Amino acid sequence: MDALLFVGHGSRDPEGNEEIREFVKAVEQKLDVPIVETCFLEFERPTMRDGFAACARRGATRVGVVPITLLAAGHAKLHIPAAIDEAKAAYPAIRFHYGRPIGVHDLSLDILQSRLAESGVDGLAAEPDTALLLIGRGSSDADANSDLFKISRLLWERLNVRWVETAFIGVTAPLADEGVERCVRLGAKKIVLLPYFLFTGVLIKRLEQLKETFAAAYPELELVLADYFGFHPKLQDILRERALEALQGEVKMNCDMCQFRLEAMKHHHHHHDHDHGHDHDHGHHHGHEHAHEHAHSHDHEHTHSHDHEHTHSHEHAHSHGHEHVHSHDHKHTHSHAHSEHEHHERDKKGEPGGGNEGSTRPADASREAAATKEVSL
Repeated sequence: MDALLFVGHGSRDPEGNEEIREFVKAVEQKLDVPIVETCFLEFERPTMRDGFAACARRGATRVGVVPITLLAAGHAKLHIPAAIDEAKAAYPAIRFHYGRPIGVHDLSLDILQSRLAESGVDGLAAEPDTALLLIGRGSSDADANSDLFKISRLLWERLNVRWVETAFIGVTAPLADEGVERCVRLGAKKIVLLPYFLFTGVLIKRLEQLKETFAAAYPELELVLADYFGFHPKLQDILRERALEALQGEVKMNCDMCQFRLEAMKHHHHHHDHDHGHDHDHGHHHGHEHAHEHAHSHDHEHTHSHDHEHTHSHEHAHSHGHEHVHSHDHKHTHSHAHSEHEHHERDKKGEPGGGNEGSTRPADASREAAATKEVSL
């Protein structure tokens, strides 16, 4: 019997946790799956272990695990897969399939555009003095942070606004106040704070307070705070898609399939800059041995026929006690596959590339400040 286990992050704010429960109920109506359970990574119960037990108790023989997370960071890459490993050991008769986070999804851009319109900003109309500041949670995972910048760029491509900038509410730079300052320096007269958050919680409420702080600091600005994702119908469609992928075993590039994940777990310290004590209800211990033997057999020969002559007007003095004849009518045997063209391309990679004129690198002080920010959901 099929089951789906949706995994929410969990919040210190009960309202946020209740939104996740209600959201899963809405998604369940769009699924023809007999068993649907909800659990949380932290701050709230049931835990993942509780969720797996509930699925087993209800007779599940196949469980699709769906993370309700926007971007793939430590939880999605390490902690949820670790809990699934333990569930596989505890319930050997059940098959487990791990789904994908939402990630960079076209429907997410639809949601952002919809929330923008609801805030009174028509992103398709020419508004030369308007800047959008997309604000994410922030992570110690560089890959997740880079995805938010990619989403900002994709949103800019869709709209007719002059600027779409990116910032984070904590953990990493640029922080929200730096983002607002950058928009002001670029010449924006109106700034729309666009939250990249799924549900309400401590951070959304902090963002509401920050908006008031920014309004006091920049009285000449028009500041607008758009709504977070919430119960948007297209978010339900995304989660339904991710759930069906998991059950059908169609997930690609998944951490559960990564041969290096368990090795990475040995060196990963589960520490968050948002200063909270919690228990994921699973121990990060894996009794696996990995023998990574790589046999590279380069038993192949590349023959380069250079039938050409070089006339040198200079002499080569060698102290090796033997003679070198430079006729250059010879064959080369290489242990690596590459052509003459690759030599030229390799030289080209050393040329400097063009950067974005509008981008700025946060100052060292800003980065240090971001690293010490404490963020909790």
